[in-house]
Amino acid sequence: MTSLQITSEADPRRWKALAVLALVQFMLILDVTVVNVALPNIQKDLDFGPTGLAWVVDGYVLTAGGLLLLGGRLSDLVGRKRLFLIGVAIFGAASITCGLAQNPAMLVTSRFVQGSGEALAAPAALGLVALLFPDPGERTKALGIWGGIAGLGGTLGTVISGLLVNIGPGSWRWIFLINIPVAAFALAVVPRLVDESRARRAVVDPTAARARPDVAGALTATLGLVAIVYGILRGGQTSWGSGLVVGSLIAGVALLTAFVLIERTTRDPLVPLSFFSNRTRVATNGVTIFFSSGFFAYFYLQTLYLQQVLGWSPLRTGVSYLPFGVSISVAIGLGTGLMPKVGTKRLLLVGFALCSVALGLLSRLTIHSGYAADVLPSMILLAVGAGLCFPAITNASLHGVSGENASLASGVQNAVQQIGGALGIAVFTTIAVSYVHGVSFSDPTYPVKVTDGYTSGFAWAAIVMAIGVVVIAFAVEKVVRAPQQQDADVTGVPTAAAPV
Repeated sequence: MTSLQITSEADPRRWKALAVLALVQFMLILDVTVVNVALPNIQKDLDFGPTGLAWVVDGYVLTAGGLLLLGGRLSDLVGRKRLFLIGVAIFGAASITCGLAQNPAMLVTSRFVQGSGEALAAPAALGLVALLFPDPGERTKALGIWGGIAGLGGTLGTVISGLLVNIGPGSWRWIFLINIPVAAFALAVVPRLVDESRARRAVVDPTAARARPDVAGALTATLGLVAIVYGILRGGQTSWGSGLVVGSLIAGVALLTAFVLIERTTRDPLVPLSFFSNRTRVATNGVTIFFSSGFFAYFYLQTLYLQQVLGWSPLRTGVSYLPFGVSISVAIGLGTGLMPKVGTKRLLLVGFALCSVALGLLSRLTIHSGYAADVLPSMILLAVGAGLCFPAITNASLHGVSGENASLASGVQNAVQQIGGALGIAVFTTIAVSYVHGVSFSDPTYPVKVTDGYTSGFAWAAIVMAIGVVVIAFAVEKVVRAPQQQDADVTGVPTAAAPV
């Protein structure tokens, strides 16, 4: 079991430390969404191909999601403050190379490195927050502030991107360079605000003290996912029968198979196979992949549609997402309040259904569609559906989890969200790009064909969400009991579960 060494006296520096740690988390979450509005400009300046552009997002979220659990384990061993500082330093250095990128390879490689920085810094930072606030009431407030600021980062990413990209030619580089002063500030201030901490390990078996992080498991899982995503994107660009595509997909499956074998045989696995014995927990993580795939693809495809088809500026595109941010914030509050009354299963069913309908409406877009009549209604509907899903998914993913395993369950859920988003962008972008394969920008039919591609991507995303409704209806149990303990940990903090 892994738990925090929490002292009875609160650190007087705790609120200042929270402010700095939350600022860094804001930056980490911001970098998931801030690139979306800038994508057309990045594509033009660095001469990205249509499927290669997806790696600007996928490179980050795949690495961050694939290495997240390893980051949590490493913070146990080397210390949370130390790992946080290492992660922020890596993230800041990669932000510099992103901002100075001269070609697609340099930018994508830098995004992979950025994701690894997040995977190290994020779980260590959350562990530090929980440690700084030993009082349960204060800790709840602190974590609420933490979550709110993180959510704000995701919401404001498109707006900030629109403002920066609108400055002038090449100004998309500032969406990465603005990270540098934040990272430098954190590296300078955090060592003076928090003390080093390592998790206590309740050792029953003396050999457990010599446990090591499952690096092999983390690498095989991450590389396997990267190979599969590469194969999918490459297949949409060339031919599904090409040796490179087939080889990438086979290599991906082989690596993921190796991951399963490693988890079965290693002494200290990232994800013990016994974790998958609970039907509701497994189903919830499964449908989270469906949810995240549609959610991430929505921002990616709609941003390209607004700028490439409707001809909107980056600033107008960014500002257009403000109703989404307001709606999802209200819906998250509503879902959290309704959960004890209606249960997580009903919230999931309604949330997924609303998301499916919203994405289905987007499949009707044309080159002449308008914002108020066609874009805004589906945007608000998707925001409400997603807002209902978020607290319910978090709750159901902890089904049957004791306090000592809440860290694992929270970490798996966070990783699945990012991995699902990466897979969604890969799959639905491949579908969209297939409509313009071999068609040049100068071709008069290009706007119609690219719109057909985007709407087809939305249609398949709607179908995936609808499949999620069916899975929830039959696989999620009717009762979800709360964890027996509420231990704070390095990967996440459990929330009280509600009846399904």
